[in-house]
Amino acid sequence: MAFWARKKTKVAPVQQVYKMMMDVGNGFYTWNGKLYHSDIVRSCIKPKTKAIGKAIAKHIRTTIDKDGKKTIEINPMLYIEFLLNEPNEYMTGQMLQEKVANQLALNGNAFILILRDENELPNGLYPIPCTSVEKKIDDLGELELKFWLPTGKYLQVYYRDLIHIRDDYLMDDVFGDAPAAALKELMETVSTIDQGIRNAIKNSAIVRWLLKYTNAIRDEDLKIKAKEFADNYLNISNGAVGVAAVDAKADAIQVNNNDFVPNAAQIDKQTERIYAFFQTNDKIVHSKYNEDEWIAYYEAAIEPIIQQMANEYTRRLFSRRERSFGNKIIFETSSLTFASMSTKLNLVQFIDRGVMTPNEVRELLSMAPIEGGDKALLRKDTGTLKGGD
Repeated sequence: MAFWARKKTKVAPVQQVYKMMMDVGNGFYTWNGKLYHSDIVRSCIKPKTKAIGKAIAKHIRTTIDKDGKKTIEINPMLYIEFLLNEPNEYMTGQMLQEKVANQLALNGNAFILILRDENELPNGLYPIPCTSVEKKIDDLGELELKFWLPTGKYLQVYYRDLIHIRDDYLMDDVFGDAPAAALKELMETVSTIDQGIRNAIKNSAIVRWLLKYTNAIRDEDLKIKAKEFADNYLNISNGAVGVAAVDAKADAIQVNNNDFVPNAAQIDKQTERIYAFFQTNDKIVHSKYNEDEWIAYYEAAIEPIIQQMANEYTRRLFSRRERSFGNKIIFETSSLTFASMSTKLNLVQFIDRGVMTPNEVRELLSMAPIEGGDKALLRKDTGTLKGGD
């Protein structure tokens, strides 16, 4: 693409290749590295991606004057506000965040390309759908990443022009660990179980009886005997009375359809293991949770990603000098979105009794601060108790 073109210096040989697990092509799911084709995996990550997509990105500028007065401005720079709400011509900020969350869940890494104008101000954000990534160092010692795209083309950019979100950050100094290795055997088991269920459906409509012969018999004779048994005892149009008789040479065994069906407990166990890997559970997947269950899920699976996105957006969209003047990006969301009304109203007690400031409560709700919200409030009908009262 033309907007990804950038003049490059000569680069050193490839140091490392990181394989991405992307969903390229169509078809039903079988284990081949395409996790997103699995209905179980997709149901696991969908609540997370939708919640991350609903987070509202905002530019916050906090300044303190000589007298110590703090001033908070929300979206003070119009071009940053437009960038967060309309990152490129193909998607809104919500869709960008959902795409990034999907890539992160499937690969342990998600990359956003930052385009800049002639003044080096960011004016475009594009998620990078890649199949693999090569890590390079140029002649000046600066890190570059070379992305191989599903089209067969490649994109090479400096790391400073990327917003990189990662999960399971352990082994590599740049990349997060992909879930492929941890999920490979488990997904193969799930695929085998699914195949067993399909075979059970097919066999239940085909095989009803087994004739087990005690002596050796030719293949062509087996087919003749089986047809004779079906014609004599299974065909109701010939006046069969429902009783089958066989000689001592063969045993007639009725096949139960359940003989082909995998154990239900085994299926549930494998599904629970996948749920645990993606930090979710049956109630979250099927939207049957209460407020405590959602808050627990939010704090464990969603809030860390939201925090990382806020930090990385801030670090890449603003220079160190701009950050020193109080500029930052936050993603406004609420862990108490699904809380009951009584729970939300109880938070008022922390404000009007001076225990917490309005901005402290808003921070607990993952909401942006407001000007003047750092002052503690106290109800006028309260006071200190004197001895003997």
